[in-house]
Amino acid sequence: MKTTQKVRKILSHYESDNPGTKGNLARILMNGRLGGSGRLVILPVDQGFEHGPARSFAANPAAYDPHYHFDLAIEAGLSAYAAPLGMIEAGADTFAGQIPTILKVNSSNSLATLKDQAVTGTVNDALRLGCSAIGFTIYPGSDYAFEMMEEIREMSEEAKAAGLAVVVWSYPRGDGISKDGETAMDICAYAAHMAALLGAHIIKVKPPTAFLEQGEAKKVYEKEKVDIATMAARIRHVTEACFNGKRIVVFSGGASKSLDGLFDEIRGIRDGGGNGSIIGRNTFQRPREEALKMLDTIIKIYQGKE
Repeated sequence: MKTTQKVRKILSHYESDNPGTKGNLARILMNGRLGGSGRLVILPVDQGFEHGPARSFAANPAAYDPHYHFDLAIEAGLSAYAAPLGMIEAGADTFAGQIPTILKVNSSNSLATLKDQAVTGTVNDALRLGCSAIGFTIYPGSDYAFEMMEEIREMSEEAKAAGLAVVVWSYPRGDGISKDGETAMDICAYAAHMAALLGAHIIKVKPPTAFLEQGEAKKVYEKEKVDIATMAARIRHVTEACFNGKRIVVFSGGASKSLDGLFDEIRGIRDGGGNGSIIGRNTFQRPREEALKMLDTIIKIYQGKE
């Protein structure tokens, strides 16, 4: 596998990592139609845990089959496929070596009320299944945030020693954060920075709004005249919060939305210097051909063709 100058530059920012971990990062960065560009589009399918099977797949019943998602990600030319243990196990042999996989090693569910996640996979599972990385969610602001951070610190140490990359979903939530605050500019940047400080190679956050949640932070944003007027400006600020762009940052697609709204958001991520998108429900809840057409447009946006 050859790497581009762009990918080598990105890998140079991870100064403490061994060749195995850098090799797995390179596999993700070099895979698919965006391979070598420094941009990523990843398919995550952990919504069965998060929302339940019908809420996740009834809109497109073919998506109940784990093979459907492997096939979709491969045909669309995506960078990687992320899913919990059972989903990866169900296609690990059939699709071995065809696309980098990320094992989501913790999960929540909508039957619970605690703002916490259970550890549902291990580093050994990821190695056994040939994954390139583990994925882990933290909830900054939750009463369980410190425990989650301690869990990923321990799992991250094990993963890196074994040559795996680490992806951290950083989703603020808790009694001290309003609903609007979960996607507020100051909170999103803070959550992304926490993931970087925890040693994540790839950081996943939600696209931020122009709302400012914290009073003390709002004073600083206004005093320093931090530009948060446009999506591109807000994305630029999040990447700045991740070691001045020295960490890979991708943004979630969120709940199903109109194509025009999604594409405008993608352009904002591109123009703000974000590394890409990790889009689940907006992909697999559409009929296959419609999803492939949508992903084709997203890739062309990141290529600068749309």
